[in-house]
Amino acid sequence: MPKTGLDGLTENWRFDIVSGFLVFLIALPLCLGVANASGFPAMSGVISAIIGGLLVSRINGTHVTVTGPAAGLIVVILTAVQSLGQGNAMVGYRCTLAAILISGLLQIALGSYKAGRLSAFFPSTVIHGMLAAIGIIIIAKQIPLMVGVQPLPGPVLPGIAQIPHELAYFIPQIAFIGLASLGILIFWPKINHPWLKKIPAPILVIVVGMALGVFFDLDHLKVEQDFILPKDLVLGPGFLVEIPNSLLDNIFFPDFSKMGSIAFWEAVVAITLVGSLETLLVASAVDKLDPYKRYSDLNRDLQALGVGNAVSGLIGGLPIIVEILRSSTNVNSGAKTSWSSFFHGAFMLLFVMLFPHVIDRIPLASLASLLVYTGYRLASPKTFAERMILGWAQLLIFVITIIAVLMTNILAGVLIGIIAKLLIHWMRGVSPKNMLQISYHVDHKDADTWIFRIKGSAIFSNFISLKTEVSEVPDGKTVIFDLSDAYLIDHTVMELIDHFRQNYIDRGGKCEIEGLDKQVPFSEHVLAARRRRV
Repeated sequence: MPKTGLDGLTENWRFDIVSGFLVFLIALPLCLGVANASGFPAMSGVISAIIGGLLVSRINGTHVTVTGPAAGLIVVILTAVQSLGQGNAMVGYRCTLAAILISGLLQIALGSYKAGRLSAFFPSTVIHGMLAAIGIIIIAKQIPLMVGVQPLPGPVLPGIAQIPHELAYFIPQIAFIGLASLGILIFWPKINHPWLKKIPAPILVIVVGMALGVFFDLDHLKVEQDFILPKDLVLGPGFLVEIPNSLLDNIFFPDFSKMGSIAFWEAVVAITLVGSLETLLVASAVDKLDPYKRYSDLNRDLQALGVGNAVSGLIGGLPIIVEILRSSTNVNSGAKTSWSSFFHGAFMLLFVMLFPHVIDRIPLASLASLLVYTGYRLASPKTFAERMILGWAQLLIFVITIIAVLMTNILAGVLIGIIAKLLIHWMRGVSPKNMLQISYHVDHKDADTWIFRIKGSAIFSNFISLKTEVSEVPDGKTVIFDLSDAYLIDHTVMELIDHFRQNYIDRGGKCEIEGLDKQVPFSEHVLAARRRRV
């Protein structure tokens, strides 16, 4: 087991510095793309990645995760900039910085009060539906940028309908760069050459995009000489990333003048909710990838992210969350400790200090293609198939959440998804009282055996108290979940029980699930919701 702290740095720096460098290569273009798509200056994404690496990695509760800006918050931040700025991009940007800072303080408080467990209240299907909807919105907003035109502002669904109109005015040079970049992202991972496969696809996209940008002379490309574009579709003033001359010129401070508005607090709640949920979800997933089977302190991680977000909002950065692509790359590159994330932040800082004008050679179309690909991964047909395998009810909730987010906003969409799931439970016979209160008791055969006997229904909205008590069982015991008398066990609870069982066994204990033979699953999936056999 790798050591931690300075001892871990001394012991593992050779592994961590290499993985940190590889993560930096992937993170740089993604940070720039997320910032542009969010309506923030390009360098704000780099600023938050530096804070995530240099600061958050030193105080968080995880081992091999990488923090920084991520696609999951693009929609939230862009909406905040537009609603708070009311047409003035700089005002919207600075007011959103204030919302990020306040959100960071809320996350610190949530972590202090052990709120990491509250993530169980949000059904996994609703969370995946939210992320899929975000993916669809990202695709809709970035496809026009891939071909050189500005997406039309306004609601999402009418915007999706306008995509064919926008594509009709594509700029050939820009479209070629965008499509070439997308092709690299799709086909490069399929290459099996031992040396070529070590080159990250995102960095290849940037290199090829910069080369094509020079070939097409994007610096001097004047669209009006060849095309007559509608004024609302003109992408300008240029087709390359724009950054100030130095890192200090990218420092902006928050504006708290909109704190009295509803839109401001909607932004604070949305940033806190989406950022916290995605972080807890991804951190748990990365724990499963860790070859040393270490597990995160999610409450401490939430506090660390809060500190990072408060600092990021204070100096002009995007919100910081745990990001799955960079974290999985970190693990696969041989990272041993959280120092790899620190090195990724250090490489990011060193690069922008030494080579700032390399960044302003990057075509916006290349960054847009990165985000279109990211959006597709969030909303791919595979995600729909996974819900279908869990049963028709899970697919229905998933689709309802997606449609609700697209028609309203993220907060309202998640609420509608939760209500849909509660209605399905009610139709399956769960009493209103049992919706929020679980019935169970704990038996002890001896000092080393804990038996949790569940009666009635165990669903996402009533499982928190049982989850809290289960988490307090000492390591090295035998834990038994007896579901013989349970009327209904939903998918979220089955996932939580299975996750606890795997974690507890990895920590040296024993964990068994009894009574499943008396339950009828709603699909063939091992973690499908199930009801007591009549």
